[in-house]
Amino acid sequence: MSTFDRRSFLKTTVAAAGSLVPGAAILSSLSPSLLATPAKAGKRSATDWVPLGKSGVQVTRLAFGTGTYGGKVQRDLGQTEFTKLVRYAYDHGIRFFETAQNYAGMPDMLRIALQGIPRDTYRLMTKYRLQQTDTPEVVIDRYRKQLDTEYFDILLLHCVRTADWAEQFKPARDAFEAAKQKKIIHSHGASCHGLLPLRAFPDQKWLDVSLNRINFNGTKMDNLRGDDNGTGSVPEVAAHLASIHGQGTGVIGMKLIGEGQFTTPEKRDASIRFVMKLGTVDAVTIGFKSPAEIDEAISRINTHLNG
Repeated sequence: MSTFDRRSFLKTTVAAAGSLVPGAAILSSLSPSLLATPAKAGKRSATDWVPLGKSGVQVTRLAFGTGTYGGKVQRDLGQTEFTKLVRYAYDHGIRFFETAQNYAGMPDMLRIALQGIPRDTYRLMTKYRLQQTDTPEVVIDRYRKQLDTEYFDILLLHCVRTADWAEQFKPARDAFEAAKQKKIIHSHGASCHGLLPLRAFPDQKWLDVSLNRINFNGTKMDNLRGDDNGTGSVPEVAAHLASIHGQGTGVIGMKLIGEGQFTTPEKRDASIRFVMKLGTVDAVTIGFKSPAEIDEAISRINTHLNG
């Protein structure tokens, strides 16, 4: 694991505080409690620390995603530019990062981008590839080594597609629960692709966290075919999210920007507004490729949280 000297980091960071260089990581080393306050009844922000249901895990409301088109958008930045973008997000208050083994190369790129940042200042979510030959325990340990972390804040079954997913993946679910008891992971859940599996999410008490596709017009959302490119049923998905959220499961929204298909500011704004107003989505993840996209997402989320 990282041998980074946190005391030295704090010293260097505090010394830099007087420079006031735009974009500098002046507050990078401080704990979440010193950097941001929990979401309050008053003004709210994309970078508030918010609880994910009853999971016991808090994350920033906005996460940095690394899986746009399977990670291609982020991979194409190259390591240097990707690292700069991750650090830009971190310095602007995004302290929640997510990746997956299915995003080829992205766990390694994210590990490099986060090197030197104290682990307790950010949250990390990854996803478990369902087609495995090794035991879940071996796979989880491999994931930890790859991302250079002793624990995951959230580990999800990645991309469940069938109505019987809970029974189908019971051995993995049991292994996740055992890892949670050992504090190797802090919460577990699943990411959903299709209405058939989604209909089985309510009343599934094993789900600490649910990752769901949600936007204003159904682009790349859940449908009965379970494919990734069709148009989903917004009313049905929204109703299920209300049920899932109501049972105490933390809900994270994805595909807010239609995986990049909302190319006009008007569509992006309409989608973010729709999700922020639902009241059943605790946090959202967006895949970024530029600082301007990060700035826009933070601004729009802030506007619609308080509008």
